[in-house]
Amino acid sequence: MESPMNEQALIHVKDLRREYKTFHRGSSFREIFASIFRRDMTVVHALKGLDFDIQAGELVGFLGPNGAGKSTTIKILTGVLFPSGGEVRIMGLVPWKDRKKYVAHIGAVFGQKSQLIWDIPPLDSFIMNQALYGLPRKEFKETLDHLAGMLQVREIMTKPTRNLSLGERMKCEFIMAMLHRPSIVFLDEPTIGLDVIAKETIRSFILEMNRAGVTFILTTHDLADIEFLARRVMVVNHGELVFDGSLEALKVLFGERRLIRVQTERDILPLSLPGLREVSRRGPADVSWELDLGKSSLEDFLRLIGKHGGVKDMSLGEVPIENIIREVYEKEH
Repeated sequence: MESPMNEQALIHVKDLRREYKTFHRGSSFREIFASIFRRDMTVVHALKGLDFDIQAGELVGFLGPNGAGKSTTIKILTGVLFPSGGEVRIMGLVPWKDRKKYVAHIGAVFGQKSQLIWDIPPLDSFIMNQALYGLPRKEFKETLDHLAGMLQVREIMTKPTRNLSLGERMKCEFIMAMLHRPSIVFLDEPTIGLDVIAKETIRSFILEMNRAGVTFILTTHDLADIEFLARRVMVVNHGELVFDGSLEALKVLFGERRLIRVQTERDILPLSLPGLREVSRRGPADVSWELDLGKSSLEDFLRLIGKHGGVKDMSLGEVPIENIIREVYEKEH
């Protein structure tokens, strides 16, 4: 799905392509021996011409299954990889060409990779970052005090990083990423493994910084993060952008659907109705369905289930976003 090009966008991507060359060796002794002299080359098209713009101040959820091209795109946007073709301009810079100037304006938080040094306190790591970015002392202290207050980590910044809980460490990772006041921050699984309270703190911090003007690009498998944070969702699959819009638009695209759970006095036999799909059985008399209201009405379903008689309880809810995202992937397979 193409998005309109805007040369004034903070992030401008046009016809972005990336190809990898791999060699097939085989597993038998004969194939391994033959590969010493000749190897069969295969070209993998990781990205097949992505087009999109991201404006300053946006908070974008960037989704895709493993192998879809998501990580390759992020690596190009951060300047770690260069593309095989296409154009990328971020703040007027080309990430892999203007890397030294570019990295001064971006930050990154990776849930499974730490920027903190394990054996020293986070405060010492912060001071090292101050020197690395050449931050004026007054600006550094003001920023650190503000961020530490927001994340409530003043008392733990002087403890060795190895002694911190995962939630405490992730809060300090965010401070490391934000100390130099970046314009763009890339987040990769920022709440992975965190408890509910820590997740709420991190999500609230992201929203607060976004309201202050920081642009965030979020990649995650925790779709609760996407629902809580992202105003815009981009879905990439097989190297192509297959959706770009709001969560609400994504739900509309796949129909107005409801999740219905019914408990009855008697066993519920399989039901047949246009747009009705059984999703789970907790027991023979406790079944959940997904109903597409564009194909059948709730009244149609009630009449059908009423024939079973003895309805003890019924609940109606939204279809989980996980189901809709899964359908996007399957549709483009």
